[in-house]
Amino acid sequence: MQITIVYGSSAGATQNVAEQIAENLSSHEIKLIDVSRAKIEDLQEAQILILGTSTWGDGDLQDDWDDFSSNLDSIDFSDKKVAFFGLGDQESYYDTFADGMGILYEKVSQKGANIIGNGVNGDGFDFGSSRAFVDGKFVGLVVDEDNQSNLSATRISEWTKLLESQL
Repeated sequence: MQITIVYGSSAGATQNVAEQIAENLSSHEIKLIDVSRAKIEDLQEAQILILGTSTWGDGDLQDDWDDFSSNLDSIDFSDKKVAFFGLGDQESYYDTFADGMGILYEKVSQKGANIIGNGVNGDGFDFGSSRAFVDGKFVGLVVDEDNQSNLSATRISEWTKLLESQL
C-alpha cells in the first residue's frame, strides 16, 4: 500500500518529522513530497495522504503550503484516507498553536476526506487556542520541536501506530 506524505518545511523541522514518519511506516511504499514541488496530480492519485505543515507568524500556514493550498479546493478527497501532522510552538504562539495543521484539516475535511490519525489528546501541551484542536482533541499529530523536542520521537511512534491500525 502506498502512502503519500506531503509536507511544507521552511527551516527543516517539518521535513525531519516527515522523514521520521516515513521511517516508522517503512513497511509501506512511501512517497515523500515537499509541497513546493508538489503537483495537484500527486494528491489526486494518492489513496492515502499524510499532510504536514508548521505554523508561522500568528497562525499562518507555512509559505509553500500557503501557495499550494488553493489547489486543495479542486481535489475530491471522498475516496481518500487523509492524516495530518503539524509543528507548533506552544510557548511563543500560545493562542495559535499548530493552527497551520488546523487550516489544512478544515480545507480537506470539507472536501469529504476520510480523516485518520485524529483524536489525539492534548495531554502534555500547554496552549490557549488552536484551530487544530477540535472537540477536545487534536486532528492529527502535533510536535513542538521548539520546546519539547525530547518527546517528538515517542509522539511520532505512537501516532504512526495509530495510523497503522486505521489503514
